[in-house]
Amino acid sequence: MQKITPFLWFDSQAEEAVNFYISIFKNSKILSTVRYGEAGPGLKGAVMSMTFQLEGQEFIALNGGPEFTFSPAISFFVNCETQEEIDELWEKLSLDGEKQGPAWVKDRYGISWQIVPTVLGELLSDPDTEKSRRVMEAMLQMDKIDIEKLKQAHKGQ
Repeated sequence: MQKITPFLWFDSQAEEAVNFYISIFKNSKILSTVRYGEAGPGLKGAVMSMTFQLEGQEFIALNGGPEFTFSPAISFFVNCETQEEIDELWEKLSLDGEKQGPAWVKDRYGISWQIVPTVLGELLSDPDTEKSRRVMEAMLQMDKIDIEKLKQAHKGQ
């Protein structure tokens, strides 16, 4: 059991959201589902909570009612190795959501995701400050991150 688990409070769409997320991330699965019983407060038989994994990271989703909503102040940072992975996650997570760029999308449930190539950290931390400045400037012009354009900016092209 992991020590810290993100806990996601949904109004009533926890099951729908969990199914959406596990359809997007390849190494994902539902671990357990808890349903409301006679005591409520939800309808008997309705999903109360679900525990699931995305790429090995465990999450809990709760149907807790409309009291709370998500904010971009907390987001999920997704490291991507290839442009194909960035493209796929960007399109799927932003479907019926919002492309906020650079690298940020808000999904249809209001959760914010950062879709970021692992190479970005390497390019931004280059000891040559001129190279890292060019990479930052290029990134800030993008919505979805383009690895090749970042590399070109790094080279000064």
